[in-house]
Amino acid sequence: MHLTWLGHSCVLLSGTQKVLIDPFVPEGSVASTCPDIVAVTHGHHDHLGEVVALGKTVVAISEIARYLEARGVPAEGMNLGGTITVGGVSFTMTPAVHSAGIDSAAGNLPGGAAAGYVIRMDGVSVYHAGDTALFSDMKLIGELYHPDIALLPIGGRYTMGTREAMMAANFIGAKTVIPIHYNTWDRIAADPVPFKTALERTTDLTVKILSPGESIEVTPS
Repeated sequence: MHLTWLGHSCVLLSGTQKVLIDPFVPEGSVASTCPDIVAVTHGHHDHLGEVVALGKTVVAISEIARYLEARGVPAEGMNLGGTITVGGVSFTMTPAVHSAGIDSAAGNLPGGAAAGYVIRMDGVSVYHAGDTALFSDMKLIGELYHPDIALLPIGGRYTMGTREAMMAANFIGAKTVIPIHYNTWDRIAADPVPFKTALERTTDLTVKILSPGESIEVTPS
């Protein structure tokens, strides 16, 4: 499987299927990624992004799924703790500690709860934390699902920052950690280099700092 960070929280997993998570980039479009499946962590505009325009099957919490279905988008609704399989790809919806309203032209609509995902494809397990604060049950995510990769927000202000993300990485235990949701705007400016240096100095985990559009190959641990 190849993992590409497109910027902000938007990640493309390319294997037997192409799974696009949180289809928003601050400049340009994600349409050229041509995903098979789209996963949305919550309803904020910088995560819903181009989901309606893409028109692909969307995995989302039930409130967002209903919102999208009303707009003609095929959606697979689920909820926290559930697991579904779409196109041979397994999606487990994990908790996230964050607000979750749907940003829409009609104003802010109820969006259920914010979430993350453990996505399994081609023998690889990827944890995308979504927008979240640090919470101790991240230990359970590590113990239950043993992700190979953890995608963790580090921007602070609206999510955890680098200090909390270091503890989150230890809780989860994925051998590779990729920082996301930072430096999109000044309000979430963060330097990932000290995060990488400190985490690799004190643990056996590896931090991969990707530039927008950069890919890595992921194999099962």
